[in-house]
Amino acid sequence: MNFDFDTETAEMRDMVVRFARRDLGDGTAAHDPEEFRRRWQLAGKQGIVGASVPAAYGGSGLDAVTTAALMEALGYGCADQGFAFSVAAHLFAAVMPVTEFGTEEQKQRWLPPLASGEAIAAHAITEPHAGSDALNLQTRAVRQGDAYVINGSKCFTTNSPVADVFVLQAATSPGGGFFGLTTFLVEAGTPGLTVGPRYDKVGLRGSPMADVHLADCVVPAANVLGEEGAGASIFSSSMKWERTCLFATYVGAMQRVLESTVDYAREREQFGSAIGGFQAVSHRLVDMTIRLESARLLLYKAACGLAAGSDDEVAPALAKVAVSEAAVRLGLDAVQLRGALGILGGEAETFLRDALPSRIFSGTNEIQKNNAARALGLGGRRFRKRR
Repeated sequence: MNFDFDTETAEMRDMVVRFARRDLGDGTAAHDPEEFRRRWQLAGKQGIVGASVPAAYGGSGLDAVTTAALMEALGYGCADQGFAFSVAAHLFAAVMPVTEFGTEEQKQRWLPPLASGEAIAAHAITEPHAGSDALNLQTRAVRQGDAYVINGSKCFTTNSPVADVFVLQAATSPGGGFFGLTTFLVEAGTPGLTVGPRYDKVGLRGSPMADVHLADCVVPAANVLGEEGAGASIFSSSMKWERTCLFATYVGAMQRVLESTVDYAREREQFGSAIGGFQAVSHRLVDMTIRLESARLLLYKAACGLAAGSDDEVAPALAKVAVSEAAVRLGLDAVQLRGALGILGGEAETFLRDALPSRIFSGTNEIQKNNAARALGLGGRRFRKRR
């Protein structure tokens, strides 16, 4: 096993870090839509927002391992974790489903602008009464001739205030279980689709998020992604990408915060010596390092499987749990080691707030553990694939 990146990947990572530090800022203007799109277009020119899209459609054509390496560099270099999160959610939850399941016409139409940074995508699945229970959607899509009429509401939809296209899940066969959902491509501005006010969140503040409402929203049948009833399969595939490569941004951010915390421990003096020399401090820093490195190994193991075409859903689940739990704990430790300075804003506090949602989105950690437990033959509720 070789744990080193090749020269080309290492150079790409260095380029992304330099770009992010120079051009992406710290998120202080995060609520300005024009500033958000300006930075988005810059990231598009660097090949970041279309990293895993084939070159034939305007992307960088990277495999899952190299894409994870790029996302880790983005998280390391970009002080605005919310922006990095938005980029990853766009790419893995919305763009990769078009890449993997779209018709040639859909791919030719949407992938070039989505990969270049000209357009932004949002993935709309979560509903007020269907979070972890993703098969129980209340949003309905009814076929009428050569179109579908969609009614319902979505919540916690990342990028929705700035999105140009929504990859949206709706029930076409209510009660149909795994085969009851269908995925649609819905353009922003389609009559009947409205986006609510932007959320004011505790973390990931640089990532715009809002509710999405659909009232008699007519979508052409040509905008069905995959085929009717394939929504759950498409969602499952996108989550393998998201639970692996999106969380690489957190690995990069953890590395950045760990390094700054080590620097602080070397410089901060108490009782006549640097606090890094105190065993209670040095051991905590070692524990932070162990959690980070362990999470990184699980993440790249999952990325290797994804790049090889594995159908394994357990490795991405384990990676998601490991990275998110490590991120929250590392954030708490970084705040604690800074003492009162840790709660006065700054990198450690910001990272902790950004880490808190990571245990919830992309499927809560409890759901990931349920999935892993079933893979171990430990029973639990199963979702039957039935027609």
